[in-house]
Amino acid sequence: MFIGRKRELETLNRLYFSNKFEFMVIYGRRRVGKTALINQFIREKNAVYFMGVESNARQNLENFSRSILENCTGIETDSSFHSFQAALEYVFKLSVQERLILAIDEYPYVARAEKSLASTLQFLIDKYKDNSKLMLILCGSSMSYMEDHVLAYKAPLYGRRTAQMKIVPFDFDEACWYFKNFSDEDKALLYGIVGGTPQYLLQINDRMSVEDNIKNTFLNPASALFEEPENLLKQEMREPALYNAIITAIATGSTRMSEISGKVGEGTNVCSTYVKNLLSLGIIRKETPYGEKASRKAIYVIEDNLFRFWYRFVPDNNSIIARGAADLAYRRIEPFLPDYMGKVFEEICRQYLWKLLLSGKCQVQFSSLGRWWGSDPKEKRQAEIDIIAEQDKDTALFGECKWTNEKIDLGVLETLLKRSELFRYEHRYFYLFAKSGFTKGCVDRAKEMGNVTLVRYEEMLKD
Repeated sequence: MFIGRKRELETLNRLYFSNKFEFMVIYGRRRVGKTALINQFIREKNAVYFMGVESNARQNLENFSRSILENCTGIETDSSFHSFQAALEYVFKLSVQERLILAIDEYPYVARAEKSLASTLQFLIDKYKDNSKLMLILCGSSMSYMEDHVLAYKAPLYGRRTAQMKIVPFDFDEACWYFKNFSDEDKALLYGIVGGTPQYLLQINDRMSVEDNIKNTFLNPASALFEEPENLLKQEMREPALYNAIITAIATGSTRMSEISGKVGEGTNVCSTYVKNLLSLGIIRKETPYGEKASRKAIYVIEDNLFRFWYRFVPDNNSIIARGAADLAYRRIEPFLPDYMGKVFEEICRQYLWKLLLSGKCQVQFSSLGRWWGSDPKEKRQAEIDIIAEQDKDTALFGECKWTNEKIDLGVLETLLKRSELFRYEHRYFYLFAKSGFTKGCVDRAKEMGNVTLVRYEEMLKD
């Protein structure tokens, strides 16, 4: 089952139908669907697909040779080219006469084993690009390798690519395609639990409740997702133990660098290096209060929902889970789910505002949005605003998101109005997002003001 990636497929097909040499670089973290995208794209096209393996150069050359020769003859063979240059030049020569796709998946495995591969590709591209109809795709899960050895200015292949594509997890709307048989509320819960990574979404069983899915995936030592975060770190990082400690610290509330350092017992210089690597993987992200580019208030939050859920709840209950007591572990987790979903709902609301903007339905034409926190001098305490988006120096949007079973009352709107006065915008627009709707007092005040938009969660799914 292939879902989504319409824009990515359109980009690949546009390059394919140019009928001239094209060189596409595709990269992104593991499990995000890069291989599925490539396979969907090359269906019913003349293509050589080869996936590198974490082995030596000889093994990869033999596999590569088979992929080329079987594509040309349709017959399985044990024959092999004597070098990668000979194999690649054979493909380039074939592409002079007809359109041909060469997709090398997990390119870093091959390039690490065959040190001269990048230089060989550079030589052959320069030799054949003017009369070649080859569409070359290099794909890799090691984002640091792809960025440093393929995309970077000093890399041999720099300047040869005609396009690049970083594949990221699905947003909430796209993830909902996997949740068609669930209620609207359950769709948000499941997105909060597994995020938008296709391989994780496929682990959700639509014949089971959310509770049973949690038990079956996160609270079951035999499930594919039970050790997924730790296994992914082992594949990507040399010292997974400290990465585990850092992510656990962030998941349990230590969000500033000094707090993370204190929690894991390492210096801030050491922690900052590890945090930088987690940022590059898309597992965590750095946040500063909206409008403050460099700020000591910067915090780190977990970007990937599966990692956020796993590190928030699994380690604390590991001993119980290992003994097969999934019901007991779930009872310990369940009371914290509404609070956990608060940040998830904020992200869903931010995505919704982007959707409104792109469809021309947003009252504020912003170019970025974010969250703000800081001092409220009038109240003499810390304050927070879930969403701020600026159009210009005079116009901005302020938003509040509430994932509760109670309706939002007038007090929530009034608090947002007061906090917006901390900023010097002449024109202010307000958005309130609610899981369960709004009280009559809040609705009446919003109508009276005229610059307040009230959005129920179920309405967000219809737009």
